[in-house]
Amino acid sequence: MNTNTRINPFRDNPLKKQIYINTIKNAIFYVVAILIFNACATAPKTAANNMATEKPTLKDFKIGEKWTWKWKRSVEGEIRAEGEVSEEVVEFKDGLGFSSGANTIKILDILDEKPSSTPFNDWPLKVGKKWKYEESWEGNDGTKGKTSQDAVVISFGEVLVDAGKFMAYKIEYKGRLTNSRGFDGLIEDTWWYAPEIKKYIKHTNFDGQGLYVKELISYTIAK
Repeated sequence: MNTNTRINPFRDNPLKKQIYINTIKNAIFYVVAILIFNACATAPKTAANNMATEKPTLKDFKIGEKWTWKWKRSVEGEIRAEGEVSEEVVEFKDGLGFSSGANTIKILDILDEKPSSTPFNDWPLKVGKKWKYEESWEGNDGTKGKTSQDAVVISFGEVLVDAGKFMAYKIEYKGRLTNSRGFDGLIEDTWWYAPEIKKYIKHTNFDGQGLYVKELISYTIAK
């Protein structure tokens, strides 16, 4: 008797052999499909983390574009103030301006602001990027102050606001605010910037006393 002889379990049953072959093929197909699905699922995240967004230019804005936000300030859950604000691109001083209805600011003046070592936005934006933001300012009521915060781009992904869904950068700012009225405290801001519409679609601010929330409720494309 030859102990090395292999027994063919399908010798007298070709149908059983075909079923076995089909089962193996299906198993391989499902394994490959799962690998491809996992690769596709992780690809967008990798691409988002590697992408960088440059500062918009004047030619990116068109007459008729309009953004409208709603805002509210709450203290201990009670709304103390709320309202709406808008910006529209209009013709202004041989160029383009952002009009709020009451005032108009030349867009080029905003885009061509003086370079700073501590800017509000450190272009290009990219997930993981960090910088220092510092600014001295004066309010409409004459109050003078200084904001000093550490900024970091947390993520880039889909964000839902009243105006719809947008791909946006989430940027966190944490630091201190002081002013001439004696305030000196911690302040935290989170901004969501949507490159597609060149504006922030949401902003939250917490100053230790109350919460301010501003959210885009409509965006009108230039005609």
